[in-house]
Amino acid sequence: MNRIMEIPGFKGVIVEKMEQLEERVILHVSMPKKEHTCPDCKKKTIRVHDYRIQKIKHLKWFERLSTIFYKRRRYVCECGKRFSETCPIVDRYQRYSKEWNQVVRILSVKAKTFKEAADVLGTSPSTVIRRFKGLVEAMPTGVQLPRVIAIDEYKADTDSGTYQLIIADAETHKPIDILPNRRKETIYNYLRQYGAQVEIVVMDMNSAFKAAVRKALDRPLIIADRFHYSRYIHWALDEVRRKVQNEFNSYDRKKLKRMRYVLHRDPLKLSDSDQWYLNRYLNMSEELREAYELKELYKKWQNESKEEKDFLKVKEGLLAFYRTVEEKQNPAFIKAIKTFKNWQAEILNSYIFGYSNGFLEGINNTSKVLKRNAYGFKKYEHYKAKVILTRVYRNIGCHLG
Repeated sequence: MNRIMEIPGFKGVIVEKMEQLEERVILHVSMPKKEHTCPDCKKKTIRVHDYRIQKIKHLKWFERLSTIFYKRRRYVCECGKRFSETCPIVDRYQRYSKEWNQVVRILSVKAKTFKEAADVLGTSPSTVIRRFKGLVEAMPTGVQLPRVIAIDEYKADTDSGTYQLIIADAETHKPIDILPNRRKETIYNYLRQYGAQVEIVVMDMNSAFKAAVRKALDRPLIIADRFHYSRYIHWALDEVRRKVQNEFNSYDRKKLKRMRYVLHRDPLKLSDSDQWYLNRYLNMSEELREAYELKELYKKWQNESKEEKDFLKVKEGLLAFYRTVEEKQNPAFIKAIKTFKNWQAEILNSYIFGYSNGFLEGINNTSKVLKRNAYGFKKYEHYKAKVILTRVYRNIGCHLG
């Protein structure tokens, strides 16, 4: 058998016999006798002291669990030292093969839950968790942050708190670290320690984040994410819609509520039926039509600003939008542009430099899926490692064993 097949991880190993049971494959293996160096006196010896049978758990073979019975040879030196031969299958003091240990580390990250990985490998969840903890301990506790970072919060519900803060590289889109909470002091202390090289920070419109970043870093350039400030305009339109629809009859009130998407979507992408409903409800309320036109005026400025290379024209367009809103005296939009004015520099920076938090929202979505699949994570360190390592191992296949 050893002559006609090469088993991964068994280089130089003699497979003496294979037994097949209903749910398990048994391999009897040994190593060829050869000269070894004594670990004490460093002399060469080939004298055998005895043999011991070692039971080793291995990977699946054809969907059957496999076990290795290794006939371990022990040598004895002239100095009296007894020692075991070297073996490529298993490390010292281990009951699992090297290949098994390698796979369990990958599956502890790739599998939905630790129990799922344990079922695949025929072991207990606690064994998988111990291997996963080894990966957690090997992770760096802190790194020097790059020039451009993106930060965002997400709901984790771990032992460290309800919300945590993720920090990623805004240029390579790789997650760097996850802070145990989103408190201002935590962000400040972390950036003071690791943010010496940070020049640009991309974030949502959170005043606490903004204050912590400005306090910790030396005059950083802050960029507001486009999605987060654009939604203030859509919220203003929704506020007007909720107000005016209460004046409609029962059918139109319910219909407009269900079809509110026609007010927010690009009119060029609406179907003929959706366009008909849009025109119908805009004609039913002058206030709603005015709010819709303000929303479209903002979208026009936004689309033109993405292509405009002259920063002054981008700023002039935004100021013109302010003036139009103030002329219309729409309370919902007046409130929206008040927020815009407070974040005007950060909003304009998003068109100059082009960074956004879109990729970070994707990472956060993946994190939420991981949490749901595992029915939540109690330990913050486990959840943090799972999120970061999932991105590291995402190109590694999970069809192992």
